[in-house]
Amino acid sequence: MPVKKHKTDQEGKIIEEDKTEVQPEAKKSSEPTAEVPAVIPEEEMAQLRSELEQTATKANEYLDGWQRERAEFFNYKKRMERELLQGGQNALGNAIRRYLDIADDLERALKNKNRPTEGNGAIWAEGIDLIHRKILGAFEADGIKAIDTNGKFFDPNLHEAISHEDSPNHESGQIIEVVQPGYMMGEKVLRPARVRVAR
Repeated sequence: MPVKKHKTDQEGKIIEEDKTEVQPEAKKSSEPTAEVPAVIPEEEMAQLRSELEQTATKANEYLDGWQRERAEFFNYKKRMERELLQGGQNALGNAIRRYLDIADDLERALKNKNRPTEGNGAIWAEGIDLIHRKILGAFEADGIKAIDTNGKFFDPNLHEAISHEDSPNHESGQIIEVVQPGYMMGEKVLRPARVRVAR
């Protein structure tokens, strides 16, 4: 920028100023200059598209593989839970089977026609009845129930026929009498009921 010059008199007063015109500096343009877009060659575009398609294909393959593995893991987990539950039920069923004969013996003792009704014998019979009810209550608490045969027809999935007899009071295939009660644990038969069936 040019310095302004001036003349002074003897007393130091300004008498003339140099009126040099200062030329303004050219303003710098703050507007961005438009760049010419680069043109990508068609071969390079084709190569980029091909790479993109390959990457997308690989990503889909990885996603499919991951989803398959995840489904297999969940199936495995469910199968293991089922097998664990089934194993527990099998163990419980095996333990309960050992007590079914005891329950049968108690029931036979209670049905005996010679069951005492008076004195110490009656007290003893009441004790046996109590034990029998407790065993049946324990069975029920573990999900064990007696197979219903009252008025039912023979079902080979639930019953074991020990005889086929003529009976004027029953229809053909109807259960006449239960010789040994059967028991179920949920939907599984622990022991089929042994029955006499009408012809």
